[in-house]
Amino acid sequence: MKEIEFKIKGLMMDPLTNSPIVVLQDAKSDTLLPIWVGIFEANAIALQMEKVDTPRPMTHDLIKGLLNHLNAVVTKIVVSELKDNTFYALIFLDVSGKVVTVDSRPSDAIALALRTDSPIYVTDDVIAKSASTAASNLSTERSSPEEIRQWLENLNPEDLGKYKM
Repeated sequence: MKEIEFKIKGLMMDPLTNSPIVVLQDAKSDTLLPIWVGIFEANAIALQMEKVDTPRPMTHDLIKGLLNHLNAVVTKIVVSELKDNTFYALIFLDVSGKVVTVDSRPSDAIALALRTDSPIYVTDDVIAKSASTAASNLSTERSSPEEIRQWLENLNPEDLGKYKM
């Protein structure tokens, strides 16, 4: 399966469900991948995006600290699967030259990738499935797949900055 590098375009609230969304964008094209995440994970991502220091380590900071003490390096994270409307991710670690993969929710993997400056990849299979899944799932809330695509494409940086912790 081919892996395509994505960057975080932004974090926003879905105006219909009031749920946080991490919007990933293909590093080399305009392809967008919205991933709805939990409020706590969104806060963890937002804190790191905004470079906010917390007085005590948050969960993902703790994980980063544990990995550092164990001499494990996050080499990449991969949003690897989309099954039953749920995204799955893998965290790839280099532990003394051995590659170890750890199952993760994408939101946790992204929060950790931000803290470790690790690249974020999405498999081409997930991209293909998400396009059809998003269109069919959201068409009940938005009138058509085309309207969903336009909504995502027309997001501007100000919209993406409207996520409040």
